[in-house]
Amino acid sequence: MSDTVARFRIRGLTRWSCVLALALTLATVALTAEAQAGEAPPVASPPATGPSPAVAPTTRQLSNERTLTTWAHPVEPGPIYAHPEAHARRVGRIHLATEDGFPEVYLLLSVYTDAQGDEWVRLRIPGRPNGRIGWVSREVLAAFHRTRWAIVVNLAERRLTAYNDGHVRMTAPVGVGKPSTPTPTGRFWIRERFTVTDRGNPYWPYALGTSDYSTLTEWPGGGVIGIHGDFGEPQKIPGDPSHGCVRMRDADIAWLGPRVTLGTPVDIVTG
Repeated sequence: MSDTVARFRIRGLTRWSCVLALALTLATVALTAEAQAGEAPPVASPPATGPSPAVAPTTRQLSNERTLTTWAHPVEPGPIYAHPEAHARRVGRIHLATEDGFPEVYLLLSVYTDAQGDEWVRLRIPGRPNGRIGWVSREVLAAFHRTRWAIVVNLAERRLTAYNDGHVRMTAPVGVGKPSTPTPTGRFWIRERFTVTDRGNPYWPYALGTSDYSTLTEWPGGGVIGIHGDFGEPQKIPGDPSHGCVRMRDADIAWLGPRVTLGTPVDIVTG
């Protein structure tokens, strides 16, 4: 995370013989009766052949990123495509863990079922450059989870607003990035969350790792933007004291941290 090199690593067969025997006996009796009556038995039509009719493709929305958002952990690495087909251009690759060793979290936008019945999931991709979107096979993702939380950080107002099911649950002043190390704007989500027990740690008492990446590429750990405690400088909130992370007063992040879930969308706006 951007404000320090400190890192946290948590980590039968069914037996049909009697039925068939009975069916054969009944068929023999029927044929014998028809022959004695001088009538030929009916001839069955041959089964129809040819390809099965194609299934109409369907698309289902998974997230609106305001009142309902769907997320999932990956179960195996795999390519991320520009379009929902295996021959499309690759725009990234699924990875299993975050920079801090937590199971990776992908925000899921929609699911597309193609004419063959295969499912493809459209998702947001964490990592530089920010804002990438792609498609993966449903098979590379674990169970889907949902959250109704959402966070909006307004950089101009130096304010964070947390919503649940569209209703405001809290507003709080924040510290954001300095002009030379700004907090990047865009649509992101929470990938990590953990309690910080050491009061001497600048992130205390809670830290949330997001999918937003700093403009400073040389920062250790990849430059992940976090939402965390006041860094020992409560007097600088509201303000722009950070290297890109969003600082909250200790009491505010202590309330917010345990409530929001992984996959919670984080919309960072300029005004």
